Amino acid sequence: MSGIRIIPCLDMINGRVVKGKKFKDITDVNSPEILAQYYYETGADELVFYDINASIEGRKTYLKPIMKAISKINIPFCIGGGISSLEDVERCIKIGANKVSINSAAIKNPDFIREIALRFGSQSLVVAIDVKKNKEDSWNIYCKGGKEDTGLDAIEWVTKVVDLGAGEVVVNSIDGDGIKKGYDIKLLKKVKDSVNVPVIASGGAGKFEDFYDAIRLAKVDGVLAASVFHYGEIKINDLKEFLKNKGIYVRL
Repeated sequence: MSGIRIIPCLDMINGRVVKGKKFKDITDVNSPEILAQYYYETGADELVFYDINASIEGRKTYLKPIMKAISKINIPFCIGGGISSLEDVERCIKIGANKVSINSAAIKNPDFIREIALRFGSQSLVVAIDVKKNKEDSWNIYCKGGKEDTGLDAIEWVTKVVDLGAGEVVVNSIDGDGIKKGYDIKLLKKVKDSVNVPVIASGGAGKFEDFYDAIRLAKVDGVLAASVFHYGEIKINDLKEFLKNKGIYVRL
């Protein structure tokens, strides 16, 4: 057993960490360098750096602030945002990224998933899915920073990306993003039942119990959050102690 992973997510615009609610009302938080060091020192298992405007602006991932941030840490990290070619993946891996995360590029060209998996291995590839509930009580996949409804069914899409070679899936609820009312357990259960790769919960954590519920009820392999970590509402070492006391195997 490798233990449940606790993963802070650093969404970035112009080299600064930002946070919003339901992908809107974006506000500045801090520098990635300061936050990365803080998370490393307080027990984070991994970090995710997302250049959230890269795909919208049609540009490459802005790596300079990430390179400054990772000089302060010695834990695995993943880079996402603006990755649309094998060369982009290589740039990230060359600076030390253990994994890259793609979303819009996978929707635009699903074969890109297979290409990355073949070249760098499935373990290097995370497919992030941004989902929102529809009127039929299922979920649609969104792209371009949650701005565009693709019409794709979330469960069908997640099954497809894993079949194509994704080694991990991050399930991000747009409805829950920044709201702090808990992860979408029903959605996470359906995803977890549909694939045989690690599933990471994202979007909605507000209190210790929200993390516990996602792990206990949906059997996710990791929990990702931003707001509660960024603003010091929950400290990672405190969360790990809480989960450990509940019988959850965490990395200490």
